[in-house]
Amino acid sequence: MIRRFFRAARRLLKRKPAAQPQKAAPLAAMPPGTRGPTRISEAMLSALRGQKAAPAQQTQVFTLPQHPAGVLPTGNTGLAMDSAVGAVQSWANGFALSGYYSEGITFLGYAYLSELAQRPEYRVISETIATEMTRKWIRFTSNDGEDKADKITELENEFKRLNVRDMFCRAAEQDGFFGRGHIYIDTGDTDSPDELQKSIGDGWDKLSIAKLAKKPIQALRTVEAVWCYPTNYNSNDPLKDNWYRPDSWYVQAKIVHTTRLITLIGREVPDLLKPTYSFGGLSLSQMVKPYVDNWLETRQSVNDIISAFTVFVLASNLQETLQADGDQLFKRAELFNLVRSNRGLMMIDKDTEDFKNVSASLSGLDMLQAQSQEHMASVSHIPLVKLLGTQPAGLNASSEGEIMVFYDHIHSFQEKLFRQPIHRLVGLVMISLWGETDDGIDFEFEKLEETDEKEAAEVEKTKAERDQILIDAGVISPEESRKRVAADPDSDFSSINVDDMPELIDEEEEGLAPKGGTMIKDLGETGAEKDAPAV
Repeated sequence: MIRRFFRAARRLLKRKPAAQPQKAAPLAAMPPGTRGPTRISEAMLSALRGQKAAPAQQTQVFTLPQHPAGVLPTGNTGLAMDSAVGAVQSWANGFALSGYYSEGITFLGYAYLSELAQRPEYRVISETIATEMTRKWIRFTSNDGEDKADKITELENEFKRLNVRDMFCRAAEQDGFFGRGHIYIDTGDTDSPDELQKSIGDGWDKLSIAKLAKKPIQALRTVEAVWCYPTNYNSNDPLKDNWYRPDSWYVQAKIVHTTRLITLIGREVPDLLKPTYSFGGLSLSQMVKPYVDNWLETRQSVNDIISAFTVFVLASNLQETLQADGDQLFKRAELFNLVRSNRGLMMIDKDTEDFKNVSASLSGLDMLQAQSQEHMASVSHIPLVKLLGTQPAGLNASSEGEIMVFYDHIHSFQEKLFRQPIHRLVGLVMISLWGETDDGIDFEFEKLEETDEKEAAEVEKTKAERDQILIDAGVISPEESRKRVAADPDSDFSSINVDDMPELIDEEEEGLAPKGGTMIKDLGETGAEKDAPAV
């Protein structure tokens, strides 16, 4: 047994020792001027692999909007009870969530849109369009050839009392901020829940006459979209007039018939998205948001570059920081930053230190920043001189053409957004004043472009010369020309009495007017005035 033990011990001693893993040399043991290898941990790679492989966050595009508490009655869950809406939303979200057809564009919500309304980049756009649409406002006209001056004056006074112009301006602003604006027609039934649910007609039918004949309209009030929630609407028959249009609205738990609200929606969304947008439209704030985000990021980036476009570099021996009084190097840098100026002096060691500055180029930053800001105007159709106050540069540069195109856009938007609501309101006001409507009174939007006194005088002169030619040719009579002048609101003689025609025969006898023509005054060479034969 002892012999076997010694033989086993000799075999163990003859074996070669197992290879040990080599350890990396400590940094302190490396020769001066050499750098250790860059090491990337497996944990870092694993984290990056997982981050790259994670799917992008998906957004429910077709979802129901959220309104604050109190808008809906207690226990009412809103549009979610409609099976048609739920089925359509589930079907549409199946495509949107696949990631192939949607970029996650959906309704931002009234709370977030209210926050955006505080920023000038969003607010100025909506305010500019709303104020331009109501700056020159409307003019009532007679289209049946009768004298309606008294009725038109009464209509104008009633529109001023109801503050119609300001109400439409505010509702147009809310349409820009939230995609929907409401004007409530207060007929005195605000505290009568049953009456609020009944229709008041379209302003020109028998129902409106029965509801509002000789009954004054109390006031007009704007109501923001966040306080109005749609109720019943037709989601079964696209051939009906009320297809995807609410018949009534919840206004702080009160059911208000849609005819009692003038609803302005300037940019309607497709039918599939109408429940998502609370049956409103696309707001200007949401449309311009990508461009505003780019502008804000570019503006901040340019500011950061300007704030630190140059960096001062001091090459020195940093090992001094590990020695006693090593903080002197940092105190030296702090002293330089505190007293740095164009008249300052930086003293360095000739042999062991080097001082230089690294500057970034600032050329082209102004152009990049300006282009980023100008992109916001492309969405709103507002010229730069109107939106930003930027004058065109260059020889003979003018923004007159852009202004005229902008006025054409505003006029077409007036016809689209304001024509039908104002026509309906005119009918309701007529019934309220006279108990009936007058088809002979209409309205038109005033021209937005301004003319100076010289241009206005030239226009008046051209009209007068045209009337004179037509009178001499026997096409029209002086009475008809006088009616034209009196009916022209831009004329200086619009207040004249049409029936009070001047007696030209008496003036001819007194020598104030020529017989059969125009009196020509001959001054002659001396400048003395004398009568010439009538032409």
